Amino acid sequence: MQSFNDLVTFDVQNEHDLEHDPEHRTNFSIPKIFDGDGDLSKRWYVYFSFRNPKTGKLKRMKNIYGKANRYKTKEERYSVLNVYKKRLHKLLREGYDTFVDNTEFHKARTEKNKQKPVRKERLQNKPPEEIGADKNQSKKPNHSATCITKTIEAAFDMGLKLKTDIVSANSIRDYKSRINKFTDWIKKNKKGVVNIDEVTKGMVLEFLNEEQLKNSARNRNNYRIVLSSMFQIFEDNELIKNNFFSQIPVLKTKPKRNRTYTLKELDKIFEHLEKEDPILLLYIKFIGYNLLRPIEVNRLKVKDINLKQKTLQFQAKNKPLKTKIIPDILLRELPDLSKIDGESLLFTPERIGGEWETELSNRRDYFSKRFKKKVKEPMGFGIDYGLYSIRHPFITKMYRAISKDSSPYEAKSKLMQITGHNTMEALEKYLRDIDAELPGDYSNLL
Repeated sequence: MQSFNDLVTFDVQNEHDLEHDPEHRTNFSIPKIFDGDGDLSKRWYVYFSFRNPKTGKLKRMKNIYGKANRYKTKEERYSVLNVYKKRLHKLLREGYDTFVDNTEFHKARTEKNKQKPVRKERLQNKPPEEIGADKNQSKKPNHSATCITKTIEAAFDMGLKLKTDIVSANSIRDYKSRINKFTDWIKKNKKGVVNIDEVTKGMVLEFLNEEQLKNSARNRNNYRIVLSSMFQIFEDNELIKNNFFSQIPVLKTKPKRNRTYTLKELDKIFEHLEKEDPILLLYIKFIGYNLLRPIEVNRLKVKDINLKQKTLQFQAKNKPLKTKIIPDILLRELPDLSKIDGESLLFTPERIGGEWETELSNRRDYFSKRFKKKVKEPMGFGIDYGLYSIRHPFITKMYRAISKDSSPYEAKSKLMQITGHNTMEALEKYLRDIDAELPGDYSNLL
């Protein structure tokens, strides 16, 4: 009786002889993957050789790269290149010849594929209601025979990895939260759906509609933004045939507007905080005098303040770094920062300049709640008032002061340098929203 070892190694010499026998030798080498010894900085590819009919020797053919080098992990590159390798090997075994015109080969192969019977294995062992569902959804718009198969979880994991270096850490957390809710919904409501190319437009719409009814159209739109971004990555990396989110409309929403404090109200707030909370007072002066957003104030470190040049640097919305002058009215309010470590956060709960081990979003939320407790509740300001509203009266006051001696366009041009708006259109929209542009008395027109 032959041992297992004998079965595995049986007749290797005969096979080796056949390989070198001109009557039995193949016209191609088995395709292989070049992985750069695992170095992702190198280009990975599939390579093979084909027998030159003139010389009778195997000749190295062009490397096949495809889209493999778009991927940033070894696992993903191996996955893609293995697909290329298998397809190539199959084509070569079916008779593809790199030295001749393969038009007839492709025609014959296409006709052969058309004549193949439809596989029915998927319908076996399924309850009648699922078989009916398969018939109704036999044409899945998001599926393609050339797509790389990935489970829903694996696809989203890959998408998040590719997003990590593009968006902020705060945005990644938001992405993860919304993606987890969508995948949980799929598991609960579409139990037969496993791979990402099985997710249809109808399923996504059903999920978005539920979110709209439970929460709001704004929240539904936010889910659409995140999922659309992910599905575009899936399309780019051939996990799905097309990103159907372009066919899902963005719903119109009513913008939430924070009410503007009057100058008298601001005077009362400042006077109240001078006694009750000097740290919070300085915090909102950075919003009012330097026209920063609350989250931008929370990003500030001591090293960002340049007292000699009277400037500060900060990470602005949609920009990596921005510089603004610090007006003298705010400089006079700053304590001595020279003995504080430059890496220290400018604002912490207990003091100016210190350590605070928590996420940026938590720091912003902390000061919002502190403002509510110390200002809004005791002074009777409703839900329509917030920290961001502190900017509005100061910008309104500056615009009207500049407009006295300038044309509207000149006034807006000067104001843009102070507020930091990127375009005139954006500034004009902001001024309209806060009602900064009001006409003069029009009694004579009546």
